[in-house]
Amino acid sequence: MRPSVIRPFITHVCCLFILLGANTYGSTLLVLGDSLSAGYGINQESGWVALLDKDFGDDHRIINGSISGDTTGGGLNRLPRLLQEFSPDYVLLELGGNDGLRGQPLNLMKSNLQAMINLVREAGAEPVLFGMRLPPNYGRRYSDAFAAVYPQLSEAENVLLIPFQLEELSITEGMIQEDGLHPTALAQPIIKEVIKGYIEPLMEWNP
Repeated sequence: MRPSVIRPFITHVCCLFILLGANTYGSTLLVLGDSLSAGYGINQESGWVALLDKDFGDDHRIINGSISGDTTGGGLNRLPRLLQEFSPDYVLLELGGNDGLRGQPLNLMKSNLQAMINLVREAGAEPVLFGMRLPPNYGRRYSDAFAAVYPQLSEAENVLLIPFQLEELSITEGMIQEDGLHPTALAQPIIKEVIKGYIEPLMEWNP
């Protein structure tokens, strides 16, 4: 083959390999959360996000953008950079727990979540809300109003909501760390299965 023919041929093959290498996974999920998703107090490889990533293998990509102690305000500040860097297809918003634990105004928390939903959609991705609840010692009025923020936003913005389903962990031996708040490594597979039940159909629908 003449050199003049070889060069375009090699260029074409190289471009093909680059394209193939850039599409080795399907959907990308960005998890933007707090200590529940960051794996506070345990090995991160034992956390539910890492376990979900292992379940999906090379078919999809899971990005953990969670930071222990983060609030909706912190997530809102960090989100634009994460969207730009990872270009996710879906963003799981697992935030608000620390807002509630600090007794912050619920209208501010709701506004921050609303802004994050808008940013995600403006970036061409689909938001998913993870509903949160507070310990009962925060008072029923505040706790009920806090928990209601998530279904309200879900309905108003037509956002998939993963309802909080982890109450049983708090009364099951070995599932909560000594601080009385954070799940242990034993609880992580349970959390993973709950979230996977909602996330997997989305990821598989958009390969």
